[in-house]
Amino acid sequence: MKTVVHEDQATIEAIIRKCDICFIGVITPENLPYVLPMNFGYEKGIIYLHSAPTGRVIDCLDKNPNICITFSTDHELAFQHPQVACSYRMKSKSVVAFGKVRFVEDMDKKRRALDIIMEQYSDKHFEYSDPAVRNVKIWEVPVDQISCKEFGAPHQKPDIAK
Repeated sequence: MKTVVHEDQATIEAIIRKCDICFIGVITPENLPYVLPMNFGYEKGIIYLHSAPTGRVIDCLDKNPNICITFSTDHELAFQHPQVACSYRMKSKSVVAFGKVRFVEDMDKKRRALDIIMEQYSDKHFEYSDPAVRNVKIWEVPVDQISCKEFGAPHQKPDIAK
């Protein structure tokens, strides 16, 4: 088993679409890491998140808009020998994205972002009341940097027909 780096956008987006949550990492005003699981939406290189309009994470982002977002899927315990602890490994696929959070205030753009988030979880169409849209904080994160790895990928067998 080996680690494979994926660079093609289709593979990266397929992994993101397969996830039901992401983990966001921000820096507190005390310069400490703060990580939270969140629901998300993704479209055209932008990750959308939503939260309450106030709270610890909003305070963090007001001071420092930098964010790291991690997606992970296809977790499976694997080993080479059942009696050798060091041969155990977790197979998985992950995407790590970096960007800067921008808060969306425009009501129509907030509705579109909510649609993108809901499309991650449902094929249904939703309506949003004005009070609900006004009282949700929409985060827009254009991806500045992204990486993707597959852990525990099988080694390619040599093509002996050549």
